[in-house]
Amino acid sequence: MSGRGKKQAVAGSPRSATNKSKSARAGLQFPVGRVYRLLRRGNYAGRIGSGAAIYLAAVMEYVTAEVLELAGNAAHENKKTRILPRHIQLAVRNDDELNKLFACVTIPQGGVMPNIPSQLLPKKTSGNVCFSKIWW
Repeated sequence: MSGRGKKQAVAGSPRSATNKSKSARAGLQFPVGRVYRLLRRGNYAGRIGSGAAIYLAAVMEYVTAEVLELAGNAAHENKKTRILPRHIQLAVRNDDELNKLFACVTIPQGGVMPNIPSQLLPKKTSGNVCFSKIWW
């Protein structure tokens, strides 16, 4: 055999009880094993610790959850039940920290932020203008 693939767990085997993924042991939804593999293949460093993959997967999961929560709120405000790229754009651009993180990112079909420059707004005039003086 080539040594690839999962081994069949036997009911009486002591390994069957401890057969949990790295993600499950870390309490994450993102795949720690895949992140670890991609870190090794990316040649970012000569050696990659196992804690690095767990930490990176946790950070990616947190940022994803934050973006999805804000985008869900934006979709709810627009009376939609589905998150569209426009909602992700609105969520990211309205949050200061996420806007800084996604500064150089273009979200396809996201549109632009609604903005009217202050120079284009009508000038405010005082309400007590006296027209009694007429210059002839």
